[in-house]
Amino acid sequence: MALKKVKGSLERVFDKNLHDLVRGIRNHKDDEAKFIAQCIDEIKQELRQDNIAVKANAVAKLTYLQMLGYDISWAAFNVIEVMSSNKFTFKRIGYLAASQSFHEETEVLMLTTNMIRKDLSSQNQYDAAIALNGLSCFMTPDLARDLANDVMTLMTSTRPYIRKRAVLIMYKIFLKFPEALRPAFPRLKEKLEDPDPGVQSAAVNVICELARKNPKNYLSLAPVFFKLMTSSTNNWVLIKIIKLFGALTPLEPRLGKKLIEPLTNLIHSTSAMSLLYECINTVIAVLISLSSGMPNHNASIQLCVQKLRILIEDSDQNLKYLGLLAMSKILKTHPKSVQAHKDLILQCLDDKDESIRLRALDLLYGMVSKKNLMEIVRKLMIHMDKAEGSMYRDELLSKIVQICSQNNYQYITNFEWYVSVLVELTRVEGTRHGSVIASQMLDVAIRVKAIRAFAVEQMAQLLENSHIVASSAQRNGICEVLYAAAWIAGEFSEHLRDPKGTLEDMLRQKVTSLPGHIQAVFVQNIMKLYAAILVKYEEDEDNDGIREVSDLLVEKLPMFVQSGDLEVQERACCILQLMKYVKKLQDKDVSCADEVSALFAGELNPVAPKAQRKVAVPEGLDLDKWINDPPSESSDEEGPANSLFIPDDSRMMNESLTRQVEELSDDELERRREARRAETQNNPHYLKLGGPAKGSKYQEVVNVEDIPVANIDLSVPLYVPAQENSPESTKRLSDKYLEAERQARKREKKRRHGKKSKRRHKSESEEDMPVVHKVDIMGGEMPEGATESGDEGNQELDDNDPHKLLDIDLDRPLEADEKLPVRTHRIVSPSAEERPVEEKKKHHRKDKEKEKKKKEKEKKKSKKEKKRNKSGDDSAHPSLLIATELMSPGHEAIPSPGEEEEVVPPSAPVKKDSTPKKEEPKDDLDFWLSGQDAPVAVEVTAPEAGAAADVDSDAEDTSRHKKKKEKKAKKEKKEKKDKKEKKKKSKAADEDEEIGRRDGFEELASDAPALPPMSSYRLLAEDSNIKMTYETRVQPQQGQQLIVSVIFTSLAQEHLKSLEFNVMDSLNTKMDRLPGATTHDGVPVPFQLPPNSFNEGQFAFQVQSINVAQKLRGTLTYTIKTEESSTSEKLDFKLYLPCTAFLIATPCSSDAFARLLQGGDLSSKYSIKLPNSGVPFSHILAKVCFYGHFAIVEQIDQSASLYSCSTQGHHICLLVKANGGGDVSIDGKCADGSLLSNVMEEIKVTAS
Repeated sequence: MALKKVKGSLERVFDKNLHDLVRGIRNHKDDEAKFIAQCIDEIKQELRQDNIAVKANAVAKLTYLQMLGYDISWAAFNVIEVMSSNKFTFKRIGYLAASQSFHEETEVLMLTTNMIRKDLSSQNQYDAAIALNGLSCFMTPDLARDLANDVMTLMTSTRPYIRKRAVLIMYKIFLKFPEALRPAFPRLKEKLEDPDPGVQSAAVNVICELARKNPKNYLSLAPVFFKLMTSSTNNWVLIKIIKLFGALTPLEPRLGKKLIEPLTNLIHSTSAMSLLYECINTVIAVLISLSSGMPNHNASIQLCVQKLRILIEDSDQNLKYLGLLAMSKILKTHPKSVQAHKDLILQCLDDKDESIRLRALDLLYGMVSKKNLMEIVRKLMIHMDKAEGSMYRDELLSKIVQICSQNNYQYITNFEWYVSVLVELTRVEGTRHGSVIASQMLDVAIRVKAIRAFAVEQMAQLLENSHIVASSAQRNGICEVLYAAAWIAGEFSEHLRDPKGTLEDMLRQKVTSLPGHIQAVFVQNIMKLYAAILVKYEEDEDNDGIREVSDLLVEKLPMFVQSGDLEVQERACCILQLMKYVKKLQDKDVSCADEVSALFAGELNPVAPKAQRKVAVPEGLDLDKWINDPPSESSDEEGPANSLFIPDDSRMMNESLTRQVEELSDDELERRREARRAETQNNPHYLKLGGPAKGSKYQEVVNVEDIPVANIDLSVPLYVPAQENSPESTKRLSDKYLEAERQARKREKKRRHGKKSKRRHKSESEEDMPVVHKVDIMGGEMPEGATESGDEGNQELDDNDPHKLLDIDLDRPLEADEKLPVRTHRIVSPSAEERPVEEKKKHHRKDKEKEKKKKEKEKKKSKKEKKRNKSGDDSAHPSLLIATELMSPGHEAIPSPGEEEEVVPPSAPVKKDSTPKKEEPKDDLDFWLSGQDAPVAVEVTAPEAGAAADVDSDAEDTSRHKKKKEKKAKKEKKEKKDKKEKKKKSKAADEDEEIGRRDGFEELASDAPALPPMSSYRLLAEDSNIKMTYETRVQPQQGQQLIVSVIFTSLAQEHLKSLEFNVMDSLNTKMDRLPGATTHDGVPVPFQLPPNSFNEGQFAFQVQSINVAQKLRGTLTYTIKTEESSTSEKLDFKLYLPCTAFLIATPCSSDAFARLLQGGDLSSKYSIKLPNSGVPFSHILAKVCFYGHFAIVEQIDQSASLYSCSTQGHHICLLVKANGGGDVSIDGKCADGSLLSNVMEEIKVTAS
């Protein structure tokens, strides 16, 4: 033994520890994967050793590899083995590995329940603490259910170190096992008043997290949290409590009046910015919840705004962001308080941090009014000119549009100004919000009828310069504004000053470079303009103008017919044919203006957003039914080849080849070179060759006058709006409206000051602002019979959110079935039938004694309350109220039996009928919120002289009765004590025997060594490339189906693909295959295996008879893919399906088990004997239950009754018994003899 220990210690010297692993990985950066694979092989060898220190070292290295992304789930059993070590250093390594690698789907977690329970009950606080820490990382519903009671017991530990962790882990238990919340909540509530601040902080954290999603269930804790808020000095605890109050205040508005004063004090006194921010947030929530308002709330708002200004002016960017965020919340309810700090918000637009600039933009959105809209928009546009970065400019542009268009253009008084702003926004370079500007132009032109003439004029100018916008169509999306310009100019063409000029602008060659959907609108509105021009010319009888315009359309429209967009082609072709027909009529001098204009008569209204959903489905129409026969798989594959609109790659390739084959002559090449040289020489923007040699510096300065000036011949006069760098940029088109508004305000002020009136004029309200244009509010057209509805659906918690199950009423009393499960051992003794009767009697007497004590306490309380009631006069109402409040809910003042009713003097204000018998006491929360002081101590004042004189006689009578009762009570107590002592002596011996048996059973359970790790997976086959292990699973509902779960593990360094799993069918067992497959076809595995990886596949089998074990031959075919080639491989195997695979461990009561044995249906018997192998009986029993799928019915010392049921309804009963010689005998009974014999032989192999 000593030599073995020395040998083990010498081996550990040469083992690599974690430091060696890390050092080796850093030294092998070129071949890191190869080195780690070698280390994993060494770790696997270390895990096979018996020394726990070697295993702990291996698990520590695996933990580091898991952090690098390697899968270590294959070592789950070894991790559990290290976790079960008695040495703390090894246990810590095991729990660390488990907390990082274990998850809810880890199958071996079911083996850790008893081990964790043992660690939780350890006398070493560090063992319990590390178990709690690890459990929080791999909590499952089963672990939460089984260990909830143990963790709840630790909440009352004498060590704060344990109590704090137990309180924190209860939150994880509640998420996985919501049924534990109600039984554990009273104890969790007690921890809020724990003497240790760490435990108190943990309880606050847990309850605040629970209340974050379901705050209404924790409203009753408001008094406790209020006390903590006013007494605690921990800023983090205060932040949590204040956040909770912010969630509770909307549910109970009365709570806000209580909170305003302490929160204001905290805002004044605290220097912690985080606490200050949370206080301000809660004050905002309180003021929002107070619907009726409260006095002096403006002072609180002003205080919050002043403190937030300090945050915004701070140099710390985080504080500045939080200040802006809180200011936006105040803005929703008190906009005037925030608008006073507009200058500070505008300064934030120049901040370097983009997130702060965006938050300031959000604030400006809410600060807008009719008075300051034009000024704010002007400053934003000036800021946009200076802004850097296209994303921020886009955000500025969209924010300007949102500010102006909010609430149906509520703050816009002059829409000519807004249209000019939209036109100026089209000059922003690189924006992607052209569609936003276009939609605003369309919306304003349609809904504000008075602005259409001005809008059409501005759109005509945009169309006149469309060639400038079209040139940048590929760079940005500003060309989308031409969509709106063309539509507005065509739809409202009657407002155009020069419709023919606009028509010519829309027929330029540059228009064809625009996107297809814009060209389609151009084509459609060209026809609208033509119709308007045709009507005007026919009224003026200008035949030459009619022919000129018609010829222009017939000449220019073919360029749209050649467009690559299908919509443009279709519209252009239709309009071109229409124009040819109109031209024929015009050649015959036939007037057709009315017919052409009738095509576009009427006004287009917008469609409501929900109109499509409101369209009723006609009767007999099935929207899910195929109109034609559904396409087959073959047609899908042939689709690209036969499609008309999908380009043929082969055809394109042939065309490109023909272009490449096409050769030019030498003369043609020389001519093209000369033309290119002449072009570069005359082009002033082309960099000339022939500069100074490399390495030399420029000796001459380039003279600007030597650069040739190229004359640009433009057929159309160039009109460029004022750009940012031009002098006109400081004077915008929209600025004249702002100046006009300022002049109007000055005149109004002079007019008011000129009046000699004593009354004070109020500041100009927003209602007094003149509105130049009116907005038509259109909801959009709906289908016939449909009406506009509100928002559909309510926002609720997600079904997958675990907090939804925690929405539990915690104020309702606990019921009998709402108790945490406690796992206890069943002990059977010869006098088992007699003991329950004795225990029932004993508990019955104890319950009686407890009830008597409770009644006596209630009598004393009722007497004291009556004395207080009698001692008062007319001014004693408050004391009566406090007395009733001190009583617990549900209790009434009932006089004690045998006691005479006391006479109430006439001077007392309380009558016999007004006693609190029928009145229930107020709820604690209602009393706390009622505004009265908490009833901490009640002072009983001495009665007055007059009242005392009337009560003297009654007081003497009551004192005599009390003395007699006290003497009787003393005698009865002595007699009861004597009787109890006699009974205790007679039962002492029996109780000692029972305690000894329990202690012995617990010693057996505690002395038994830990169970070895067991796995239901078996090796199926293995070669140099792949390894297969499998296990079998059954479902009780499907008696003839068996699921084989196979884990495919790649051992190769190449990819394995095209895996196909095939098993030859027998007369009894057949494998489920794909529809249409034969018995020789395999089942394709739906995944590939990268190098050193594994995956799981499941295959179903249909079994007729389960009496005999099945051995089936099978083959796995796969392909090894390398960089050069791929080879096919085959692996043969034999699949063994034992009879125990069809058994299900079904719980069975002892009575039902006895009825099965006595019924006579289990006629077949079979017995086996396991020789003495030195394995404990508990291990043999565990193996039988695990591998044989049996459930324990009853266990007495070294014998146990087991039961199992097959998928086809066979009942199997076993008796496992340890004999004196150390061997174990197993006797079984079943209705089917062959099934029983095969099951017993399989158990003999697995359990021995």
